[in-house]
Amino acid sequence: MEYREIAPGELDRALFRHFERRQEVTKCRRRENGVWVVRDAPFIDEADYAFLVQCLQNTLATGGVVLGAFADGALKGFASVESAPLGKAGDYRDLTCLHVSAELRGRGIGRELFCRAACTAQDFGAQSLYISAHSARETQAFYARMRCLEA
Repeated sequence: MEYREIAPGELDRALFRHFERRQEVTKCRRRENGVWVVRDAPFIDEADYAFLVQCLQNTLATGGVVLGAFADGALKGFASVESAPLGKAGDYRDLTCLHVSAELRGRGIGRELFCRAACTAQDFGAQSLYISAHSARETQAFYARMRCLEA
């Protein structure tokens, strides 16, 4: 796997032609009465690639970074970190995207992208990443493995 920054000129719909941004969710983690519980909440999370490309282009246009994981030249994972400071002290940076193509999940690509995103945030002067992830049990478990804490 080759990991590198994605340049603005690369960010178009064609970049995602070998990428499957789809997740079948059956259970979600919810906070009810101050306690975290897992509930049945089936849905399919699929990408609107035109909107995704627009968001990632905006990240680059505003000074952020989009990181890619490539296998034989094909995009198989990506993460985006915004450059704008967040939080009262400005010590957070927003991890706006972190996705691995469906057929390659569970192989450490997400972990590597997360670590690289954290380093990027530090390069921007951040102490921490701000993450707003959906509540799918698998997604929440990934961030727990990355040692993320509820903020």
